[in-house]
Amino acid sequence: MKYFLYFFISIFTLFGLTRCKTQKAITKAIAPRDSTKNAQITTASDSVIQINFAKEILQKNTINYNSFSAKIKLDIEDGEGKKPDLVANVKMIKDSVVWISITAPLLLNTEVFRVFITKDSVTLIDKKERTIHYRSIEYLQELTNIPFDLKTIQDLIVGNPIFLNTEKMAIKTTEKFLIIATLTNEFKNLVTISLADNLIQHSKLDDLNILQNRTADFSYDNYAINNGVPFSTIRQIFVTEKNKLDVRMNFKQYEFNKELSILYSVPKNYKKK
Repeated sequence: MKYFLYFFISIFTLFGLTRCKTQKAITKAIAPRDSTKNAQITTASDSVIQINFAKEILQKNTINYNSFSAKIKLDIEDGEGKKPDLVANVKMIKDSVVWISITAPLLLNTEVFRVFITKDSVTLIDKKERTIHYRSIEYLQELTNIPFDLKTIQDLIVGNPIFLNTEKMAIKTTEKFLIIATLTNEFKNLVTISLADNLIQHSKLDDLNILQNRTADFSYDNYAINNGVPFSTIRQIFVTEKNKLDVRMNFKQYEFNKELSILYSVPKNYKKK
């Protein structure tokens, strides 16, 4: 169960958010900290053209697919130090299911656990402890106080930015970057896009409750083109509050829109939890 929490739940658990709605949060999100003097700030009311341009770029950066499979090397580090390397074999059918098998190279590539996620439920099979954990999506939402769902998890894996609201946007431009700030009920999201290739370089999620001081940074690197789709093959997720979590994802193999066979079977004699 521990590694599943590291890869998914820990990321979301560090965001126990309060709800707030204010355009000031967007303005603050794009306030220059280390930007150049030539940076230009606009809001939706200032420039409809720039807002529409930003929406177009975000749309082009959204990966549309029917199915997805990948082999991902995971490097995980928290406040206690680096964890053993893991390899995740992932199969996904959009809006339907996520299937993940985690193996540990240090244990001769032994399967550590298997995860099966649908719109309604999460099933974790812990091969080491010989246990099965059944949880509803609603239970995990209440546990983490985060409105994540199957779509959010699939977007996180495939590389689409999460928690975006294109109806509440503000723009800042520099010579090299387009910076888009969006606001949801739970998050401020600051997305940095390179103007050289119009690809997402970075996404920063901030807790709307400044007392919580919780942040998640998503970095996207080493883009490859697969059937015309730009795909970031190296990513880093860094979450910080009182505890820190650093997850590096190196996609060794990946395929879109191939016919997938996803089998769901429960081993006998495993203890239910």
